[in-house]
Formats: sequence, C-alpha cells, structure tokens
Amino acid sequence: MRTFAALALTLLAAAAFAASPAEEQLAETLKAPGLSVVHLWAPWCSNCQAELKSGGWGKMIADNPETKFFFVSVWNGGEDGRAVLQKFQIGEQPNVTILADPGPRTGSEKIRRFLDLPVSWIPTTWVYKAGELRYALNYGEVRFPLLQQFLEDSNAKW
Repeated sequence: MRTFAALALTLLAAAAFAASPAEEQLAETLKAPGLSVVHLWAPWCSNCQAELKSGGWGKMIADNPETKFFFVSVWNGGEDGRAVLQKFQIGEQPNVTILADPGPRTGSEKIRRFLDLPVSWIPTTWVYKAGELRYALNYGEVRFPLLQQFLEDSNAKW
C-alpha cells in the first residue's frame, strides 16, 4: 500500500510540474542555432503595456531580423494576447512567434517556473543562444538599448 501511495504522489507531483505545450515547443525551438528572445508578458500588465507603447519591441524586432522573438502570454488564463500585440504591429513578422501558457492568472495554480527558470514578475525577458541562457531580465520593463547590447554580446565571438 505504501508503494502505491508513493507512486500516486510521484505521478501527481509530475503532473503538477509538467511543461505546458508552449514550454515544450520553446524548449525544442530554442536549441536551434542563433539567438532567441523569450518575453513573458500579459496584456493586462501595465509594465508590459508601457513596453509596447514605447515602440521598443517593434524596433527591436525590425532591427534584429535574424533573432527569433517569442512572446509568451502568462498568467492570462490561456489567452495569447495576440490582439494587443497586433495593435503595436507585432506578430506578423517572420521572426515573431506568439504563444500562451494555459495556466490561470492568480492563485496557487499560477505558474512559478517556465523553461525551468523562476517566474515571479512580468514582464520577464530571457536571451538564449543555441539553447543556452545568456541573459535573464527578471525585474520588469526591459530597457531596449540594454537588450540590444545583450544581443550583440551574445553574438560576439569570444
């Protein structure tokens, strides 16, 4: 009976921490050569809206056509926020992918980790190169000149 109970708890724990479809897709896609930016955001978040209104994301995407940008809506009940991004001309570019984590916005079921990294605040922005995390901006609104420098540094030959 103890073995059965231990097995049941293990399976429940694994299910609770199972990767979402968006997370699984990204985990594979990020392994490709080149730079990728993963941006965790939500349409209702005032800091996320401020980033969009500044025009910084549109310029960043246009200035870096070889970089893949992933806008992952989190804490938004599974909605991807595409309509909000499209108001700012984001989403039709070939280097942009829009995804949504299916989790709820609030409560104990809200995701706390994504791609095995902590998520405690949005917006959150991560820079990857060939599957390796290069920079993590977990504090809120990104400063676009700083993000551009991170992209350049990640591409530099050391």
